[in-house]
Amino acid sequence: MTRSRMPARHDRRMPPAQHRRRVALPLLAVALVVAVGLSLMLGGREISVTAFADAIIAPGTADQAAVIWGLRLPRTVVGILAGAGFAVAGALIQAVSRNPLAEPGIVGVSAGAGFAVTLAAAVWGIASPSAVAGTAFAGALLTTAVVLAIGRAGRPGGSARMLLAGVAIAAILGGLSTAISLRDSTAFTAVRNWALGSIVATGYDEARVMGLVIAAGVVLAFVCAPGLNALALGDELATALGTRAAWVRGAAVVAIALTAGGATALTGGIVFLGLMVPHAMRWVVGPDQRGILATSLLAGPALVLVADVIGRLIAAPGEIPVGVVVAVVGAPVLIAMVRRREVSGL
Repeated sequence: MTRSRMPARHDRRMPPAQHRRRVALPLLAVALVVAVGLSLMLGGREISVTAFADAIIAPGTADQAAVIWGLRLPRTVVGILAGAGFAVAGALIQAVSRNPLAEPGIVGVSAGAGFAVTLAAAVWGIASPSAVAGTAFAGALLTTAVVLAIGRAGRPGGSARMLLAGVAIAAILGGLSTAISLRDSTAFTAVRNWALGSIVATGYDEARVMGLVIAAGVVLAFVCAPGLNALALGDELATALGTRAAWVRGAAVVAIALTAGGATALTGGIVFLGLMVPHAMRWVVGPDQRGILATSLLAGPALVLVADVIGRLIAAPGEIPVGVVVAVVGAPVLIAMVRRREVSGL
């Protein structure tokens, strides 16, 4: 008598983090689409859904079309690019430094890009988008390299040393930028919106150039993501697994410079954005850098656009710069992060 053998059932349930990632990505995509619609429709002059549809179908036939295509669409594009750049740069800095409190502003990347552009505007009078992109990239790359080199100078306390060096360098470069802009009217005009993080005074030409810079940084970030996952285990174990730690870290530094430098060139520093978004996404999707980067790429622009809409509505007919709104939201979020036990680990 033969006993029938039932086929063994294998548990093929998806890991929780992977499941949350698959749910989060479409939800964040929908949130970004809604944020784009709100950015185009709401402001000092509200546009109804019907008027918005007419302006999209037949541009140029009404005043609403001029407002949407000429005023709100450029700032929406800039908000998307800046949000993506700062969020991805923040995720990369946290992964490279293995410190969840690192972000472009704290590490000094934004200050380096801003100082380079301010100095170039005062000395050489640069104004073209390509010159601004190249200068911001050079400043961001140099500052990033210096700060991370200080953090890696010795094993003990590397993350703390990096943060302290970044804060110090950001303060020095910020002070120099302010001094130059106050003494030089050309430089002041060129960078006056940077201090508050505005997405208003940037046109399509700048957005086109900086968009290419940020897009290159985002692509490089995703190329580095598997290696960053290995580096989270430590350099020795990552090397044993076949990861070229020096190459991954160097490529990530270039990606940070591209994304943070391009975003800073567009809007100036938007504080806390590069800290909040990757941290929140890590809570949602887990430690996998591919998931953090993918969700940050969607959440960052959505947050910037929503903050911009809030700034327009609460101060109509004027507006509050998006950097101020993000900072007001970011301060309590940072306090909540510091109070978490898990904040010390990445």
